[in-house]
Amino acid sequence: MQHKLLIVEDDASIVEMVSDYLSREGFYVVTATNGEEGMAKFTSDTYDMMIVDLMMPKLDGFEMIKLVRERSAIPILIMSAKDSDVDKALGLGFGADDYIAKPFSMIEISARIKAAIRRATKYVQIDMVKPMPEQNVIQAGQLLIDLDNYLVQKHEETMKLTSKEFDILKLFVTNPNRVFTKAQIYGFVWNDEYYGDENVINVHIRRLREKIEDDPSNPIHIKTLWGIGYKWEG
Repeated sequence: MQHKLLIVEDDASIVEMVSDYLSREGFYVVTATNGEEGMAKFTSDTYDMMIVDLMMPKLDGFEMIKLVRERSAIPILIMSAKDSDVDKALGLGFGADDYIAKPFSMIEISARIKAAIRRATKYVQIDMVKPMPEQNVIQAGQLLIDLDNYLVQKHEETMKLTSKEFDILKLFVTNPNRVFTKAQIYGFVWNDEYYGDENVINVHIRRLREKIEDDPSNPIHIKTLWGIGYKWEG
């Protein structure tokens, strides 16, 4: 099956380089040079994945991702040269799934795209984690976590978590007191090889703490073990 990709990037040299390589890899590639054109092509066809630059004319990547997420769960990969931009896109609820920093290798972007499509189209059972017998609802302090319906309530108020934030939370609460390295979290939640992109994990952990902890600077649930990783208490 040939997967269709939409690349939205205003740098013509990057578009040509990436689209040519991915076409040779067997993908069907559609391109757009700004967010408005990207949205027009997105709404007029179906795609297996989007690759989006953040800083573009007319409609930037932030707003485009937000608009796409209002109507689709399509995997979205960000291409960006700025960690601060990635931080915003991943952390403020825009809904991107992953990012790759410029400059990048063609082998890496191809691997990330294939992994994202694989995650989106096929559920992979991870046998490395041996969770507690799954409960529909878990109570953790003031948190009520509905594992089946992807709902979290705190003080009877529903928290708005992204899918990745909930997957991290589910990993933690079903394995209390187990220490997870960043590489393990990335592998279990993204089901992909860890490339050392600590920013992705750091952003998601920080935003998750801001949503579920009373004092994110002094968390009582998501504990940091410096130089090792994180674990769940409570």
